[in-house]
Amino acid sequence: MSEISETISVYGSANKMIEFLKINDLALLDKAQIEFLGGFTVVTGETGAGKSVLLGALSILAGNRCPKEAIRKGADACRVEASLSFGDTSKIDAYLEENGVNPCEDGALVLSRAISREKSGRVFINGTLTSLSTLAGLGEFWIDFHGPGEPQKLFSQKNQLSMLDSFAGNEKLTEKYLALYAERADILRRIEAAKNSKRLSPDEMEFLQKQIAAIDALKLSPESVDELEEKSKLAEMASEIVEKSGAIVELLNGENGALGMISGANRLAGELRAAGDAALSLGRRLSEACIEISDIADEFESLARSSDMGEDEIEAVREKMSEWLGLARKYGGTAERVLEARNEMANRIAMQGDVKATLEKLGVEEKGLLEKMAPVAEEILKSRKKAAKRLSESVQKILGKLGFKKAVFDIELTAQKDPGPSCGSACEFVFSANPGQPPLSLAKIASSGELARVMLALKTTLANADSTPVLVFDEVDANVGGEIGAEVGRELARLAKRHQVFCVTHLPQVAAFGDNHLLVEKKQTDTSTSVVISDIGGNKKKRVGELARMLGDRNSESAIAHAEKLLDKSL
Repeated sequence: MSEISETISVYGSANKMIEFLKINDLALLDKAQIEFLGGFTVVTGETGAGKSVLLGALSILAGNRCPKEAIRKGADACRVEASLSFGDTSKIDAYLEENGVNPCEDGALVLSRAISREKSGRVFINGTLTSLSTLAGLGEFWIDFHGPGEPQKLFSQKNQLSMLDSFAGNEKLTEKYLALYAERADILRRIEAAKNSKRLSPDEMEFLQKQIAAIDALKLSPESVDELEEKSKLAEMASEIVEKSGAIVELLNGENGALGMISGANRLAGELRAAGDAALSLGRRLSEACIEISDIADEFESLARSSDMGEDEIEAVREKMSEWLGLARKYGGTAERVLEARNEMANRIAMQGDVKATLEKLGVEEKGLLEKMAPVAEEILKSRKKAAKRLSESVQKILGKLGFKKAVFDIELTAQKDPGPSCGSACEFVFSANPGQPPLSLAKIASSGELARVMLALKTTLANADSTPVLVFDEVDANVGGEIGAEVGRELARLAKRHQVFCVTHLPQVAAFGDNHLLVEKKQTDTSTSVVISDIGGNKKKRVGELARMLGDRNSESAIAHAEKLLDKSL
């Protein structure tokens, strides 16, 4: 098997995301280490050379499923590791904290995933062992795949609406609407609960009232619970603290204590001050030791006084702690959950008084919220219509450059009668590649090449609004060539100004535009087959040779001349 021991360095634009990638024992690849500096990375090689191994490694780190068959023959496991760089990690850190994972340090996110033949796979994020689902959730923050067989965000109308809102800059408007929507949903739940509420028996009413009184008596808050728990620890150890603190004070400050002996030593040291700097320095240290031991003795004495709790006080703390633990076991382990339960019980009691009046009051509140939501929904729809026109025109213009001279791309918007999480309206992206054919939803596009180019046109237009830093394209150049291929490369290069872009390509016109160029080659002997990834981006001769191969013949003078011309035009 071949082995790459050195690290490949791939240089590009100042835009950084994946800085380092390490692959071990994946498919036919033995070992590879690649360093990136962002920009547009093209991946080329003969058909069947194993170009997809790099995309497979990224897919593994994105949390996608990986069959055990992907492990290199003869190896027990495959491993993929990466270091990613972010300017702002606040959203990622919030997600990591929510899932019990260490936050990023200095903007760096470190990922590692191992897939074993015999054992369970392992996932590490920033050194924390975590689950595959957590890795998959994290993948949504940093990478987006566009190619055959990959989940397509573009098919989802929810994601289409999100793209449109990002392009329109509707974040504040949608937040305002969704806050009102959530408030209304809470009222609707309370209305439903009131309708379905049954009359409480006297015993049930008395039980709820006692539970509420018990909770109120504790005056719960996160801070008060912390204080109670500390006081409980102190109460349980009060006698021991008093006894042992007193003994410490006696040992330090008693008649034959350490302080008296050190003070005597200090006096003798004072008589040696004239002996020179060494004696003076030692005397100063003894003096400081006297002061420190005296302070320690005073603080232990203070601790003993503060811990000297009477039996009645200790019993009161124990009783209060017992009440809190009982409520915590019953309603949840935090003050917030217990208080939520208290409010639910209070609402049940309140409903007993007059269900009809309660429903009327809640109905008025819901109507008021609907009246507030309506103008916000209208404003959002108006903004979406303007953005849809600009977005569809821009995408259609780029599609024209990508070979769809008569294509139609449109965004259909419909107002929704009922309030919902889509903020009062829905949209659908539709496309027709040829004149005379009605535009269809993107999910119904049969050609992966067509879909990839629609995605490319959208991503280029949405580059300012799209927050996904890493974009991976596979077969984006399917069924195109010549000038259209060059335009595909040009658009990917533009996209790489704001994103880190990876593209597996068969077209020299696309490959010529790469800031970085990775060559994937299959090496075969009589007994083995392996894959080698090498960086040729900094070697013009090798790059020209690879482009000439892609043009048909690496030894042909005309192909070499054409390759040189392509490379010079793209620089």
